[in-house]
Amino acid sequence: MATKPAFDADALITQFETASAAGSAKLRQAVTDATLQALQGRELSLKNIRAVLGTVTQAANTGLAKNPAMSEAMIDQTVAGMDEALLKAVDAHRVALEKLAAQGADLREKHLKKALSDLDKMEDTLLETVKKGAAGALSAANPMAGAMAAGNPMADAWNQVLDKMNAGGTLSGAKAASTVEDMMAQMQTAMRDSRAAGLRAATALAESYTAMVSGVLIGMADAMRAPAAKKTAKK
Repeated sequence: MATKPAFDADALITQFETASAAGSAKLRQAVTDATLQALQGRELSLKNIRAVLGTVTQAANTGLAKNPAMSEAMIDQTVAGMDEALLKAVDAHRVALEKLAAQGADLREKHLKKALSDLDKMEDTLLETVKKGAAGALSAANPMAGAMAAGNPMADAWNQVLDKMNAGGTLSGAKAASTVEDMMAQMQTAMRDSRAAGLRAATALAESYTAMVSGVLIGMADAMRAPAAKKTAKK
């Protein structure tokens, strides 16, 4: 169940209100810290991640709507801050999955398959957030504006950033994709190792079986020799 984001939304809004284009890198760090703080102590499901990103985006729109210095660079750094936070979330997933795989967990199990599926959708979740950020910018700047309103600088900035993301992808998306690929490769290796172990066990059994058969054959040969030896002795 999703819980209330564990960060001060008002403080984050103030950060956006007072940010300058020159200090947008500082804004990026503030967004990363706030996003990570909200994600900590909760289940890292897509639902919760989506809720946190939505809250951060809403804070950005609320603060930037009151900031005369609002620029595309600020939106760009805001999204980069969320991307960096998601990068940490992907790393957390990777560590957990690697530990489970090392303990022999089958990544085809239902809950682990869902974890891999969620990782695969990480970039889409961020893209969806940015798209909603553009729509939210309209109502943040003018609560009476319709969804089809045009010429809003903040909405335009969100859309410009979205276009760049669609073209170049995200850091967290790339890391999530490589994590899924690596974990699937590990699973294939584990399956091969399991088959190899089974083959070794079968070989050992076959070797012991042939030894056993050899012993039986020796015993049968001895049994056959014994009557022949008795007949020879009688003559």
